[in-house]
Amino acid sequence: MAREFARLIKIGSDPLRAVAAAILWSHDRLEFGTTHAYPAAAGWLALYARRNEPEARLISLVEAVGHMAWDVLREPVRPFTSEERPFDPAAFLGAVEAEDEVAAVALLRGALAQGLRFADLERVLTAAALRHYADFGHSLIYVVHTGRLIERLGPEVEAPLLLALTRSLVYAYREDRIPEFRRYAAVLADWPPGDWGEADEGDSEAARPKPADFFGRSINEAMRTALEHAAAGAAPEALFRALIGANALNLLRYDTRYQERTDGPVADNVGWLSFTHGITFANAVREQCRKHPEFWPQGLLQMACFAGRNAGYTDPEVALEAWRVEDLAAFDAACLDRIFDHGERDYIFSAHLLKTYLAAREEVEAGLPPEIETVLMAAVNRYFRSPLKHKHTRRTAHQALRFVALED
Repeated sequence: MAREFARLIKIGSDPLRAVAAAILWSHDRLEFGTTHAYPAAAGWLALYARRNEPEARLISLVEAVGHMAWDVLREPVRPFTSEERPFDPAAFLGAVEAEDEVAAVALLRGALAQGLRFADLERVLTAAALRHYADFGHSLIYVVHTGRLIERLGPEVEAPLLLALTRSLVYAYREDRIPEFRRYAAVLADWPPGDWGEADEGDSEAARPKPADFFGRSINEAMRTALEHAAAGAAPEALFRALIGANALNLLRYDTRYQERTDGPVADNVGWLSFTHGITFANAVREQCRKHPEFWPQGLLQMACFAGRNAGYTDPEVALEAWRVEDLAAFDAACLDRIFDHGERDYIFSAHLLKTYLAAREEVEAGLPPEIETVLMAAVNRYFRSPLKHKHTRRTAHQALRFVALED
């Protein structure tokens, strides 16, 4: 792949055409739709556009296409229906909710036939992604990065990417239906009505939420705290800052003993990636909810789910000062050096390094209070400089034996 891209560059061809071709080739081989490969490609192409060094640009291209190729290795084509139905947003949301791929895809094809494009469909796609705490936040992340890839590569990839995204929305896990998050729907139903795009900061203490209000709270406590702040008049942006701060504190203080432990229950199989999702999801919430403010309640409450879920796996002994970033420019350079020479065998790990760094930097550039920016950068610093355990052979054996012992 590297040599072929190098040849395309040498003869003056646009190598992004090859990335687009890889999307066209791969999109209908993904059994459950969009994977991390397409969002990662959006990140790699963002770096490709920013860097002038030949090696860095070639790395960006090869990593993007390599991840796609890996995710569909030896996978057959799984055709999408060719049926078209007149597009109706409510019908599309109903088809996704019913996990009816044929109907959802037929409605999407009808939308494209009517001349609708991603920008026209973004609101309904966001609604579908946030209707549940879907796929541990991946659904909303995939919506954001699908739009970015289409913007980067043009209309040629629009239909393939939207087809893959629709399939992923249909089959996404609905995490709010498992016991951990079973209170989500009830709390959301109690969320105060109002114009969430125009809410004031408020004068009461409850209307000025802080990261400490959420740090260390259980899932139910974190959701209830978010609801109380909303009811007291907290602005969505104020709640967002507090919740991204809490998720940054979780990332900073992840207790790495959980990735080393071999005798714990399946529920405690928590690693670095569980914590990075709190940041990448927050990044997607800010972007989509600023465009479509009616989705702030779902986005904020799901951020609270992340904060509460990860709170029990933190180590209060991890000190901010040990990981504080003093020189942001030098830190950026070090992170990019790690990303461009990551040494990770599996694409899932390099994709999370890339996406977490880019999401954190976007949040800093979008504007965070200095104290939250400090924690977020320290958290990314610790994540980048800490070892990740990739395979858990003894833990898997231990848990398998315990599970089977419970069977009749």
